Amino acid sequence: MAVVVWIVEGTWPACVDAARTHAPVDADIVLLHVTPADLEEVARGAFAGLLGRGRSERDPGTRVEHLAAASADQLLRAAADRLGAPCTRDERTGRVEREVVAAAEDADLLILARDGDRTHLGPHSLGPASRFVLDHAPCPVLLVWPEPAPGLTTIPPPPPRPPHQG
Repeated sequence: MAVVVWIVEGTWPACVDAARTHAPVDADIVLLHVTPADLEEVARGAFAGLLGRGRSERDPGTRVEHLAAASADQLLRAAADRLGAPCTRDERTGRVEREVVAAAEDADLLILARDGDRTHLGPHSLGPASRFVLDHAPCPVLLVWPEPAPGLTTIPPPPPRPPHQG
């Protein structure tokens, strides 16, 4: 069984714990982290906004790229340590949601965590990338709460019924 665990800062421990609980002992586990492709572009764009006042040796794009790679490596190492089992680390750069879907192409299970409003039950508990992944995943998905789920009282009331027309 091939299991992909999407590692995202802030929610990754719950995903790793879910893999430890739900993946078979002999599963091929891939810990996946995706760095947004436009991260360095944003830093370079801000620098370019200085309208020629910035010096090229101070372009922050390269530094941001190195910091992002170091952060991804650190997260993947921590996740592998927490997993405590053999695994593969997959570090990608690109459109996050599309890279996650592509990484799950041959998987038997994809594990991800809710990353939106986690104070209420419902669709807003998913951020845009997670919603895309959930809607487009080519395999079964295990969606976990990074902390205990909110109570049923957080479900919004149903819409009012229209008056009976008779």
